[in-house]
Formats: sequence, structure tokens, C-alpha cells
Amino acid sequence: MTETPARVRTDVRYGGTTASPAGVDVRTIQRLGLALTAGTLTWAASIFAFGTMNEGVPERVGDLTGLAFQLGVFSLLAIQFRTRATGLSQGSLVLLKVEAVILGIASVWSLLHGVLPTPHQDAAWLVPMDICWPLSMLGMAVIAVKIAFTGRWRGVLRWWPLIAESWAVVTVPSMIIFGDQTARWIGGAHLLVGYATLGVLLAFRPHLAIPKD
Repeated sequence: MTETPARVRTDVRYGGTTASPAGVDVRTIQRLGLALTAGTLTWAASIFAFGTMNEGVPERVGDLTGLAFQLGVFSLLAIQFRTRATGLSQGSLVLLKVEAVILGIASVWSLLHGVLPTPHQDAAWLVPMDICWPLSMLGMAVIAVKIAFTGRWRGVLRWWPLIAESWAVVTVPSMIIFGDQTARWIGGAHLLVGYATLGVLLAFRPHLAIPKD
């Protein structure tokens, strides 16, 4: 007989959830990974259909599907925060929080630019919010490099964010060199190879994103 209660296992299922040894819910990582893939596929479909430089209804479709992608990236950020993918230091956590703020502003711009009447789409007060779109992607690239160097994510997931975050590096030069008609296929395909695949990897190999410590 003992008065010491039995320790709760965190590596087995309780009430329909699966927890890792680090206390991270595997099912949550899988759901968020699929959300990243869904958002990416939505934006990629718009790029394939209309390209990235549009006016009128196609432009609004691009804005709103871009918002779906941004929400998917929020899901990726949530996984990175839960797993402390960039490291355990306070600075590493601040990096993720700052990125979330910038991405949030960019997402608000996508929504407003997609639904506001045409005369207000290019209002001066929207310009600073528009700048947050490329800044948010730059921030995600910095996070991808930090993940690779930190090594808390393992295997293919340690390096795949670098592939996903090279989207602008690949797409923007292709647009300058080949024009939008060619660049849209390059950009859309890169989204599928990068972000959409990253979401699938997180959904089917979530343990690679869970640190062993």
C-alpha cells in the first residue's frame, strides 16, 4: 500500500487525444498541418487560375485566397510555438510573437483589400498594412533558418521550412524575367512543393516536430 499517486503517462492516449513525451498534442499538430495545406492549396488554385497581378474580381479572389493561405501560416506558427521550434530562449519566442503580429496585420490587409469598395482599396492608410505582406514572408524565412540551425525539429521537417520559405526568392525573379503568365505556374507549383507538402509532413509525421527534451 502507498499514499503516492501513480504518475500519469503522457505518451499514451487519454480521452481520444495523443500526447507526446514533451506534452505536445500530436493530434493538434496534425490538424494544424492539414490547415496549412488547405490554405496553401486554396491560394495556389487562385494563382494557377488568375496569376498574381490582377484587377477586379480576380484581384479580390487573390486577396481572399491569400487570406486563406495566411490563416494556414498562422497554423504553422502555432505548431512552431507549441514545439518551441526556434529554441527555448526568450528571444526565440519573441521572434515567433513578432511574426504573428506582422502576419496578423498582413491578413487584415488581405481581408480589407478583398472586400472594400474599389475606390477605397488603394487608400493611403492601407499602404503600411500592405507592406506587412512581404515582411511577414521575410519573417517566416528567418524562422525557417532558425529552425534549421536550432535542430529541435528533426529529419525532413528540420529542412523543409527552408524550401517553403524560398517562395519569394524563386517566384519574384521568375516574374521579372518571364512575366506573370509563366511566373504563376512557377509560383503555384512552388506553393505545392513547399507549404502544401510541409503541411502534409506535419500531418503524417508529427513526431518529427516534437523535440525529444
